[in-house]
Amino acid sequence: MVRPSARRAVADWFQSAFGVSERRAIQAGGFNRSSHRYRSRRDPQTPLRSRLKELAEARVRYGYRRLHVLLRREGWEINHKRTYRLYSEEGLSIRTRTPRRRRACRYRSGRADAGGANDVWAMDSMSDRLFDERPFRILTILDCFTREALSTAPRTSYRAYQVVGELDRLCRLRGKPRSIRVDNGPEFAGRLLDQWAYLNKVKLDFSGPGKPSDNANIEAFNSRLRQECLNASWFLSMGDARARIEAWRIDYNRNRPHSALAGLTPIEFADQLKQARKVA
Repeated sequence: MVRPSARRAVADWFQSAFGVSERRAIQAGGFNRSSHRYRSRRDPQTPLRSRLKELAEARVRYGYRRLHVLLRREGWEINHKRTYRLYSEEGLSIRTRTPRRRRACRYRSGRADAGGANDVWAMDSMSDRLFDERPFRILTILDCFTREALSTAPRTSYRAYQVVGELDRLCRLRGKPRSIRVDNGPEFAGRLLDQWAYLNKVKLDFSGPGKPSDNANIEAFNSRLRQECLNASWFLSMGDARARIEAWRIDYNRNRPHSALAGLTPIEFADQLKQARKVA
């Protein structure tokens, strides 16, 4: 089926190319004159379009699904199909280039999924630079069940005792995990963290060599942190980096809808778990 805009373009071309009337151009195109002159009476949805563009500008890495959740929270009575149509018409689609996998990858067999909050944590470190090219490291810790970002603490460098100090701080706030998934980095594979895990009865679950998919939750979280915060910021100092990254972590937990949690934020999902336990 030819769209009305395409039929109008064909008729206009006939008129300009051959100097014929509108009626003859429409007859030559083989479609009805009423469809040529029809103008849509559909509501342009101008306020909704403006709000959608504002949210997309503020959340540059959000797709239409998460933007739809945010609009629904604000009281817009729309379904996801309308959000997608307006999202496409406004040219807000983000195309990220994903490298092709050259080898098949799978999760290690025998690994149990997280069954509740504080059941499994995932931990990793990543790097970035200040405006003057001075490097710093970020320790990221995630609850694999509630998807809460527990820590995104930046430092000029990370040693094993600093990792242990951050874990002690989190354990005082929310209790100890049953296991922690980590890679084989030097700050994680040393004796100090192993001793801490033994004394606190926490299992360290190391990823296989060259297999970041063994710790997929933290890898996905690090990607969001990189795209939405680190790549979008210009850090003037370590204090500035700490403030901006911590603000992003709070926003991630409180406001960012998570697709794995049915559109809930990590805090909302954790609160639902607490309420369900109280009722039970």
